[in-house]
Amino acid sequence: MTLHTELITQMTQWRRHMHRFPECGFDLPLTANFIVEKLESFGIEVTCNIGQQGIVGVLRCGTGDASIGLRADMDALHINEQNSFEHRSCHDGKMHACGHDGHSAMLLGAASHLAENKGFNGTVHFIFQPDEEHGKGAQAMIDDGLFERFQINTIYGLHNMPGLAEGQFIVRPGSLMASESSFEIVIEGVGGHAAMPHRGIDPIVVGSQIIMALQTIVSRNLNAIEETAVVSATEFITNGTVNVIPSQVIIKGDCRCFTEDSLVKIEQAMERIVAGICQAAGAQYQFNFLNTFYPTVNSSTPTEHVIQAAVAVFGDEHVERNCLPLTISEDFSSMLRVKPGCYGLLGNGVDSVGGCALHNPEYDFNDNILKLGAQYWVQLVSDQLK
Repeated sequence: MTLHTELITQMTQWRRHMHRFPECGFDLPLTANFIVEKLESFGIEVTCNIGQQGIVGVLRCGTGDASIGLRADMDALHINEQNSFEHRSCHDGKMHACGHDGHSAMLLGAASHLAENKGFNGTVHFIFQPDEEHGKGAQAMIDDGLFERFQINTIYGLHNMPGLAEGQFIVRPGSLMASESSFEIVIEGVGGHAAMPHRGIDPIVVGSQIIMALQTIVSRNLNAIEETAVVSATEFITNGTVNVIPSQVIIKGDCRCFTEDSLVKIEQAMERIVAGICQAAGAQYQFNFLNTFYPTVNSSTPTEHVIQAAVAVFGDEHVERNCLPLTISEDFSSMLRVKPGCYGLLGNGVDSVGGCALHNPEYDFNDNILKLGAQYWVQLVSDQLK
């Protein structure tokens, strides 16, 4: 299984084209049209506007009823690019700073190769998803009938990883990446003169007690061995001033964990702490907990399939089979809640080539790994749809 040189050149051109014209969220008309045109030119059946701007390309070969889903994300970030190369962003305030342009180009490359060479028995679904960055795109496609309209047995995703050498691949069964949840606590006290605190209910004192107590959620409510988590208060906002005790305090923050059981425990413990401290002080409260990304949890058998394909493409010495979990988040997790599958990470490079961190205004996808990613997708299809 070898990709021809012309296709590798085309993938680089496609990737740089998408990088020059980034779009964000669900508003992806240029990107979606570009991908649809390419898929149709390969002779692949295309369905558009799933979950607003999601795309599914379907390629069948042989008589087998097995199927596989391969997913790439399409959206960019609201960042002003600081690069000076020719394919830098032409859209002010928008930039492909997470490599979704590369992910889409790799999947297009695999689609082109498989459409031309076939060599499998079953159905491949090429899934191009909007709005990964806000954690809404995967669920939007699911809610719009992705898994009812298309019979997909297993689903797979792939992301580049700056700081990991190009050609290195890491994965693990079970929890690979964390959930991401935000919280907002509004404490209503009774404000007044700073010289006479006894006449009011000071929400700053109440809020301070809450922040300290929130630190006990991880240390005293979760299993120290099995339930890694982070709870961080990141904002403390008041309506007071130098000589005025405020009437209101707002606390905002972020939570990360690796299982949905832990997520439930954190939310319940957080509200219990807020309610108890506010009641003791005579203050009122509002509590909002918003989960944006679920934990990314890989299924065991699909992970074995991913490792097999990765070893065949990258070599045994370049595949880490049980990497440490990562506290970053990914909304492919929503698809893994519905279908068995696996998400893996491919090295984008280190130092000056591919090493710049994700979500950085100087980031760029390493075109050297386009071939590797496409070969991995083709290998996975060949292995699973024999």
